[in-house]
Amino acid sequence: MTRRPSFPARLDLPAASPAPKSAKLSAMPATPTGLGLDSQAVRARMVRKLQAEGISDPHVLQAMGTVERHRFVDSALVNQAYEDTSLPIGLGQTISKPSVVSRMIELLLGGVRAPSGKLGRVLEIGTGCGYQAAVLGCVASEVYSIERLRGLHDKARDNLRPMRLSNVHLLFGDGMIGYAKGAPYAGIIAAAGGDAMPQAWIDQLAVGGRIVAPMVRGDGRQVLVLVEKTATELKQSVLESVHFVPLKSGIA
Repeated sequence: MTRRPSFPARLDLPAASPAPKSAKLSAMPATPTGLGLDSQAVRARMVRKLQAEGISDPHVLQAMGTVERHRFVDSALVNQAYEDTSLPIGLGQTISKPSVVSRMIELLLGGVRAPSGKLGRVLEIGTGCGYQAAVLGCVASEVYSIERLRGLHDKARDNLRPMRLSNVHLLFGDGMIGYAKGAPYAGIIAAAGGDAMPQAWIDQLAVGGRIVAPMVRGDGRQVLVLVEKTATELKQSVLESVHFVPLKSGIA
């Protein structure tokens, strides 16, 4: 039997009072600790802004308040890490805005959940610097994240290694063909947009699962799309306008 790729990991969550039983995550401390970008207060302010913009799922808010975004951006940009802006991460790619990351993951969480209360197995298309994979690791039972650019795959591995997230598996390969060995997935999330939804993603999605991905409309505008798979059909919802890098095939 082929062994699934593993990534030695563990995310050290802040000590606090227990979250709801279904969450399996520790609540954020009531009193912020630390200084500067390491401060829980900095992330707490970001979370409050996300709440004001309509993000309400407690699992998503908990994860966004836990993962330190400044550790995933270049040192020259760390002062912008908790602003709601996308930032360059090299090779023509960007780290998505916190509002976009939280919005897409909240949509994903509307699908199938594991008995633990977490979302089940997730496939992420486009690891980038690893930030979204880390957030997904807090809300999903297992995450497979695939990156087509070797330089970013290596960067994400370096960024995530100190967190020791045992449920996050990093793959180097063509995201357009997904990762059949890990299927079926409760959710598939993409950080790049194409003209059509790859058939491989649909085939690898579990019944009851969701795909959240940007797509390019006929008029050239990029929009966020939610696909829900039932036993008999695919339901597609077109949501707000977004701006992601183009979806490409192959590796580089």
